[in-house]
Amino acid sequence: MTTGADDARWMAAALSLAERARGRSTPNPNVGCVIVQGGRVLGRGWTQPGGRPHAEAMALEQTGETARGATCYVTLEPCAHVSPRGPACADLLVAAGVARVVVALRDPDPRTDGDGIARLAAAGIAVTTGIGAAEARRSMAGFLTRQRFGRPHVTLKLALSLDGAAAMGDGRSQWITGAEARAHAHLERARHDAILIGRGTLAADQPRLDVRLAGLERRAPARILLSATPEPGWITLAAPGAIATLAGVDTLLVEGGAATAAAFLAEDLVDRLLLYRAPILIGGGRTLPTIGLDDLAQAHGRWARLDARQLGSDGLAVYERTGRD
Repeated sequence: MTTGADDARWMAAALSLAERARGRSTPNPNVGCVIVQGGRVLGRGWTQPGGRPHAEAMALEQTGETARGATCYVTLEPCAHVSPRGPACADLLVAAGVARVVVALRDPDPRTDGDGIARLAAAGIAVTTGIGAAEARRSMAGFLTRQRFGRPHVTLKLALSLDGAAAMGDGRSQWITGAEARAHAHLERARHDAILIGRGTLAADQPRLDVRLAGLERRAPARILLSATPEPGWITLAAPGAIATLAGVDTLLVEGGAATAAAFLAEDLVDRLLLYRAPILIGGGRTLPTIGLDDLAQAHGRWARLDARQLGSDGLAVYERTGRD
């Protein structure tokens, strides 16, 4: 008999698989799927690069006839629409004869939005929803933000000294943090569709914005420049709000510098903060300019800490913008 603990365990496995597709599945969500029977994994899948095959299709390909009577754990409601790129996953699960489907989140895409669950239920399949919902929202934040707000999900990365400086007084910022923190930042790059910097950072540092981690070198995101003047070889945006026009970008990493960070914060376009703090003092360095607050009270209650860890000699704190749900 399946217990609540079993459901949580297998959904955690599906969520772990979904992470493999982050930054690679756009325009589709990064979904993970595990098909289980008798405590044994029969098939597993995650959304493939470019969005197809879907996670359920990949997992079912591994199960064959053994899926009959099994339980499917999937981080997003199985799709109900037929696409030229592939069949509806709800129909595939019905045809495979699974007995139960556990879904973390309902799909807000109007082509599915409850129809996938209804189709499963109409076929006599037991459906449980909401297991691992909070984790699934964070995992698929890019897709969900695009669906709700019509723009990418924005993560702002800031590397700061103990005295809050993001760069030397002349704008140089290489390197505030150490090797471990920089490696973590490269992993974050690999999990985003695009990365954005400002004109000042381009002039001061000439960053490559690639991914320098073994095995992930090909995962470099698209490069975007926030500037009123076009730059050869770059996608150029004149204002932060123009991120809504970016095709094929559901996850955006903003890396700098201070003026660019402040511009995104002032327009309330930051959904997630990565604050790397180095144990150094700069003195006279560049800090964030105004972000449009008229009173200190407006600064409180906007951010909730999700994670904190040590990366070598540096600290990392991860924050999420509150009030988005």
